Amino acid sequence: MAINEKDDYPPLKVGLFYNVKHKSGSDEEAEYDSFSTIEAIKRALEKRDNTVVLFEEDSSLLEKIKDANIDIAFNIAEGKGGRGREAQIPAILNLFGIPYTGSDETTLCIALDKALTKRVLATYKIKTPKYVLVPAKNPTRPVNLTYPVIVKPNAEGSSKGISDVAIAKNHKELTEVLKINIEKYRQDMLVEEYIHGREFTVGLIGNGKDLFVFEPMEITYKRPTQENFCVYSYSVKQNYEKYVDYVCPPDLPKAQIEKMKTVAANVFKILSCSDFARIDFRLDENGSLFFIEVNPLPGLAPNYSDFPMLANFCGVDYDTLINKIMVSALKRIEKI
Repeated sequence: MAINEKDDYPPLKVGLFYNVKHKSGSDEEAEYDSFSTIEAIKRALEKRDNTVVLFEEDSSLLEKIKDANIDIAFNIAEGKGGRGREAQIPAILNLFGIPYTGSDETTLCIALDKALTKRVLATYKIKTPKYVLVPAKNPTRPVNLTYPVIVKPNAEGSSKGISDVAIAKNHKELTEVLKINIEKYRQDMLVEEYIHGREFTVGLIGNGKDLFVFEPMEITYKRPTQENFCVYSYSVKQNYEKYVDYVCPPDLPKAQIEKMKTVAANVFKILSCSDFARIDFRLDENGSLFFIEVNPLPGLAPNYSDFPMLANFCGVDYDTLINKIMVSALKRIEKI
């Protein structure tokens, strides 16, 4: 895929499916979009002469879909509640026979479950930090890992639940972090060995032979976010200009960059991602590459989300990116 090549497609009636933020100040709706993001996507699609109809995921959604007669859905909806919430909109769209952008419900379910993703990728020898899944109903079980460790809710995105005190250096600290997170999020916790080193994210767009892998973007920290540890937490993302810089392409040997891009493409294919995704890595102090997690429904907030940010570093403006996602979906479903 030539990423800046303009792909023509006929004007379409596009349904834009989303969850919008109604609260501020906490991470409860961290995965949801602001209305400014929804408007930015709408404008980008309308510049290609599409008619865009907005569909917030609410109690009237099914009735709205029945009468809408849309050609395709542009899906950024995160869903409401539960480990399978990101599958809600794709499953409903499948029920109505409406094609949509992005990965299907099965891929979204697997990818949202961090431990399940790790188990799947381990069968393909994708290297990931050692981890233990601590069940919410039995958080006192022993954790046979090397400290320090990082604690994350097992089925959340957008750094939701990754606090500024997510690192535990011993069993006592781990017990305290687990107690706080389980009480707040009411779900199993992923505990994994913290990888000292550099942090990267890789964006991908397209499918099959047209899959395009962007240059990795490095997240560099201006200061430690927790003692001597750097954590891309929810509060850091909210105040990224204060805490981090983004570097793309990173200062790495060409061979390491190519390996990272190859592993990212392999993860994309193994998990049957579609159209676009973002994959996070850590490179330890010895140069070993570790897969951290995959997001097949990455944020698209202009001038904020990592995916449009890394695309912009690579010379792809926001409107082009949005329409390239649409083109990727249309090619996949053989509409163009």
